Amino acid sequence: MNDDPYKILGVSRDASQDEIRKAYRKLAKSLHPDLNPDDPGKQAEFQAVSSAHDLLRDPEKRRRFDAGEIDASGQERPQRQYYHQYAGQDQGRRYDAGPGPEGFAGGFGAGGEEDLSDLFSELFGRRAGAGAGSREFHARGPDMRYHLEVEFMDAARGAKRAVTMPDGKPIELTVPAGVRDGQTLRLRGKGGPGYGEGPPGDALVTISVRPHPVFSRDGDDIEMELPITFDEAVLGTKVDVPTVHGPVSMTIPKGASSGQRLRLKGKGITRGKTAGDQMVRLKIVLPRTIDDDMRDLAERWRETSSFDPRADLRRMT
Repeated sequence: MNDDPYKILGVSRDASQDEIRKAYRKLAKSLHPDLNPDDPGKQAEFQAVSSAHDLLRDPEKRRRFDAGEIDASGQERPQRQYYHQYAGQDQGRRYDAGPGPEGFAGGFGAGGEEDLSDLFSELFGRRAGAGAGSREFHARGPDMRYHLEVEFMDAARGAKRAVTMPDGKPIELTVPAGVRDGQTLRLRGKGGPGYGEGPPGDALVTISVRPHPVFSRDGDDIEMELPITFDEAVLGTKVDVPTVHGPVSMTIPKGASSGQRLRLKGKGITRGKTAGDQMVRLKIVLPRTIDDDMRDLAERWRETSSFDPRADLRRMT
């Protein structure tokens, strides 16, 4: 598959951030693994599209890629690794693009990463002939970037998910409880293979958390809206309230109003020994059909009550 992030997303090199975002969303919708569970090819394309978007949406990474400082996976170009590793032994000489002092046209970038082992073997073999001693090139493999969508409850509670790598190998990923949307998990040694005897790189998995129809998250706190009836608001009661840890009993105070917020201590996101709270926002809901008893009750109350809920509003305006 093409490793040029611009070509992967189908945008020009001078595309705006909005154009890049729209192209990614369009491709992600059609390639998402949930829509193609039995198509490894589509899953690999989805990973490539996600990696391309992760690089191009970051202005600094995009600038460095355009300048040739990093590759499509966000890693330093191999010639930079060589320059830093051997600068002290070779007086800082850098074998870069163009005919070099050793006679290599095109430098390290010309043949691609797969040619580096042969290139360095030939390079150090020639230096050995000049009395410099034989050396082998060893370098850590590149990190590989992936994107994974998880359900809200899996992110809140933690879960294990099977992830298929581009080479087709499945691995089990532990989604830690409390993982945040946009957080990146590092899988040690699951990236690209190393050069020579160098260790493999890591797999960097960026998490996207799908929205939940009931719960939302604010830091480690969970927020939700709880419908209550007219009589529950007036008289108070105890009701079962859903939380990310399961239902709990909560007391509705007498005279509760819509918009009033109640706190369930420690029922938010749990991370280690700390836990957030769940904030419950009350909403008084009337039945769609008002019967005669409720209508009579409302009319009697209106005739005798002087309560004005908008009095404060008029004073402030």
